Amino acid sequence: MTMLFEIKYHKNIVDDLKSLDKSVRDKVFKKLEQLKKNSNLGQPLGNKAGMDLTGFYKLYVDNRRVRIVYKLEGTELCLLIIAIGQREDLEIYRTAWQRKNI
Repeated sequence: MTMLFEIKYHKNIVDDLKSLDKSVRDKVFKKLEQLKKNSNLGQPLGNKAGMDLTGFYKLYVDNRRVRIVYKLEGTELCLLIIAIGQREDLEIYRTAWQRKNI
């Protein structure tokens, strides 16, 4: 029996998704379904341009153009999606860093 992870979303994720084309959103949702079954899909984030994102992970979508930034939340079976967006100029990491304590 496969354990499924519960996925929670930061309150601003809707805005992140609205900024993406529908075809990219579909890819994001497919990747999130995979993440529910395996929280180890992402790569650990550490310090990105002076922003401490230790404990967070990044997951690539759409040929690495889009990132999902998430972390394990409290229990081992809950994931918090903190930000979804393009990597351009490290913007996705800045967004994640700003949201990490909200």
